[in-house]
Amino acid sequence: MTPRTKQITLKHLLIGDVKQIGIQFYPDKIIQALIKGLPLPKWSKEFDMVYLENTKPNLNLVFRTFKGVAWVNCNSFFPNKPIHKGAETIDVDHYRNRNLVEGHIACPEAYLLKLEIKRYAANTVRTYVSMFELFLNFHKSTDLLKLDENDVRTYLQYLVQNKRSNSYINQAVNSIKFYYEIVLGMPNRFYSIERPIKEKKLPNVISQTEVYKVIASTNNIKHKCVVSMLYSAGLRRNELINLKISDIDSQRMIITVREGKGKKDRFTLLSSAILKDLRAYFLEWRPKVYLFEGNMGGKYSGESVRKVVQYASKKALNGKHITPHTLRHSFATHLLEN
Repeated sequence: MTPRTKQITLKHLLIGDVKQIGIQFYPDKIIQALIKGLPLPKWSKEFDMVYLENTKPNLNLVFRTFKGVAWVNCNSFFPNKPIHKGAETIDVDHYRNRNLVEGHIACPEAYLLKLEIKRYAANTVRTYVSMFELFLNFHKSTDLLKLDENDVRTYLQYLVQNKRSNSYINQAVNSIKFYYEIVLGMPNRFYSIERPIKEKKLPNVISQTEVYKVIASTNNIKHKCVVSMLYSAGLRRNELINLKISDIDSQRMIITVREGKGKKDRFTLLSSAILKDLRAYFLEWRPKVYLFEGNMGGKYSGESVRKVVQYASKKALNGKHITPHTLRHSFATHLLEN
């Protein structure tokens, strides 16, 4: 494994309106000697790193120079993640065809197109569009390309003064950086924008006894399996509704979760008690493709899952409100306790 000191990190910089390749590294004589051999390397006091002009030959030369000597970290330089072929299609046309309030500035088409091509999750699309439009309309009298870091800070200050949470402000920063860095392909022009510290709140959980009461308060075997699977397998709501019959492996007693958060696949536990209920449910409801399907076929809706959990919890816990994610958090907490 390459030692920690033998590592460089590439960054996008914009210096004098010219795109540059920024190079961060830990003090090391070998790396310093190799950098001196690059074409016209310079030092930036503002960004505290070496830089050279961002050209394809220079970028290729950097890789050749450090090959076998140091690991080149490109996570910040190449931020575009690969497109997932199996990702769910997002209906971005909704945002194109909306009836807007007079005077409201809509999200640029290039922004929507990039979200569509990269096939971002529906919640991410909704968040980014709404957040970026709030920023646009805050600075509606200024050209987007003329906005600088102080303009962004002024907007963030406005959010702070309006008691927005740290999480909300971080999402706002993400939506702004997405436009400049991903849509326009510009260097990291808001490189030094400060972010609030992420809040770390304890998740809402219920006891095992309460979980069993909720399961017992469901209307039928289908609803019982829905609630039981959320808890016993620690599933997110979208993961549950995307489960197919083929994802249940009763031989190995595992469940394959495909394209969960971050489009990542994983395995989770299949309870023997749940398997018995699933078999009874299957014989009665006869799903065809997805494990849980609507009355007209196709996957069960996320709203239906929410209502099943809400109804059962209010009935079992004297009106106490819980969500599908409460069951997932409770699953993790009870594993730790046991």
